[in-house]
Amino acid sequence: MSTPPLAASGMAPGPFGGPQAQQAAREVNTASLCRIGQETVQDIVYRTMEIFQLLRNMQLPNGVTYHTGTYQDRLAKLQDHLRQLSILFRKLRLVYDKCNENCGGMDPIPVEQLIPYVEEDGSKNDDRAGPPRFASEERREIAEVNKKLKQKNQQLKQIMDQLRNLIWDLNAMLAMRN
Repeated sequence: MSTPPLAASGMAPGPFGGPQAQQAAREVNTASLCRIGQETVQDIVYRTMEIFQLLRNMQLPNGVTYHTGTYQDRLAKLQDHLRQLSILFRKLRLVYDKCNENCGGMDPIPVEQLIPYVEEDGSKNDDRAGPPRFASEERREIAEVNKKLKQKNQQLKQIMDQLRNLIWDLNAMLAMRN
């Protein structure tokens, strides 16, 4: 998994890229920075999984003879993965700092205001009274409609029982007449 460069037209971003590369790096928007950050996190997870795979395959030095060449090769791979992992973490920190810099002027909206919910204990905070109050009123209306619907269903059931009994009686009378 590789991440795309920050600068356009193939110039390498960073302190040695020159003023054009730094200007192009500044033009990257927050959404693309977040995508780069996501890819960096995926790379970090992938490298970490590889490190654990290498560690699982390594033998413990418990007096058993092992091939020094294989051991040195695996140790070199492990050190390389750890070095690349630290580079990825530095890159992720840079992306994080840049995103915070770009979003510095924005006022964060609390999560409580974005998600309407009803508190069961009855206590309500004044700063979150809008959506929860609406949800509780809607819930109350639904409960009232359900109650009325149950009453109507009960009345219909009684009428159906009465009609069934009336038809039974009529059939019994017709049977007696024959």
